[in-house]
Amino acid sequence: MKQILYSGFIAGLLLLIFGYAGLYTAVKFFPGLFLEYNNPLFNSDGSRDILFYLHSFVISFALSWFWQRFKSLFHGSFVVRGLEFGCVYAVVALLPVMWITFSALDVTFIMVASWFIYGLLQAVFAGLVFSKLNP
Repeated sequence: MKQILYSGFIAGLLLLIFGYAGLYTAVKFFPGLFLEYNNPLFNSDGSRDILFYLHSFVISFALSWFWQRFKSLFHGSFVVRGLEFGCVYAVVALLPVMWITFSALDVTFIMVASWFIYGLLQAVFAGLVFSKLNP
């Protein structure tokens, strides 16, 4: 349990930093995509903003538990293990969630695809952290 919490916390901090850097980079290079967020679907009164900021820790602790449970199935160097881990998560969890999101909400395919890519990168990055800290 201690290993799950430690690697989950470290991955959460790194994902928070990675997320903010990625957001600013994406806005700079893909400003048109972010114009789509001027939609009433994404307006918030600010009362739940903390939940948005805690996302990196929620996902990292969940992925840390998943890593602890299934790490013996991933073989190779830490890079290969991290990549495989991220891809497994993307296929098992992200793809179905993005499918239902696209089918149920009024969002564009490009927006959902960007969320999928972001989630895949988060999982690969977390997998690299876990394979280094908790081999």
